[in-house]
Amino acid sequence: MNVGLAISDMHTPSTIRFLSPSSSPYHSLFPLYLPNNHHPRFRAKSSLVIEKQDPPTLSVVQAPALSLPEPVSRRLILLRHARSSRENRSLRDHDRPLSKSGRVDAVKVSLKLQELGWIPELILCSDAARTKETLKIMQEQVQELVEAEIHFFPSFYSIAAMDGQTAEHLQKIICRYSKDEILTVMCMGHNRGWEEAASMFSGASIELKTCNAALLEAAGKSWEEAFAAAGFGGWKLHGIVKPSS
Repeated sequence: MNVGLAISDMHTPSTIRFLSPSSSPYHSLFPLYLPNNHHPRFRAKSSLVIEKQDPPTLSVVQAPALSLPEPVSRRLILLRHARSSRENRSLRDHDRPLSKSGRVDAVKVSLKLQELGWIPELILCSDAARTKETLKIMQEQVQELVEAEIHFFPSFYSIAAMDGQTAEHLQKIICRYSKDEILTVMCMGHNRGWEEAASMFSGASIELKTCNAALLEAAGKSWEEAFAAAGFGGWKLHGIVKPSS
């Protein structure tokens, strides 16, 4: 016997239609349960309540705008090596060591730089024997110089003898080897190139005797920006550090 679902027309209550369970559109949603003692022909009422939920509200958090770091002070130390010895005439100029007075001056200038707070985080140095020895003596006096990053360059020895080329060469080397977080760089080399570069950067006429250091400063978010902003003649000269001063 087919069990049907009786659906009454709400507008005409006297009209009753019977649908088989398989043909009822509600069959798949509401299985039909009949008690044993209930007549199969009955009127069933059912209701389906579907609660419509609003989609979750998405709160848009706007990310803060990225701001570039402000220009910071960048300091450049141009240090000429200490006085060298000429006692051994058989040595090449590149290989000459420091004289006794030169070793004393290296000690003095290292302590003066420490006193002034001009301690480099990056040291770029000529590979000549007298510049290496100057640096070694300075490191023996000031521990922070031991902790600095150090690179040696044969070009620093040769470029210093060429007119008008040292400043541009130093700029290229500094920008290549320094990181933005490095704020103080020291370049160690020779005349005439070193005093010529100091004069070009600062726009002043600077003389660098042995073991003299020119203290220069410019601002920039990077070393490239500092050089571009200051150009030649725009670096501030803080002074010349001398062993005897």
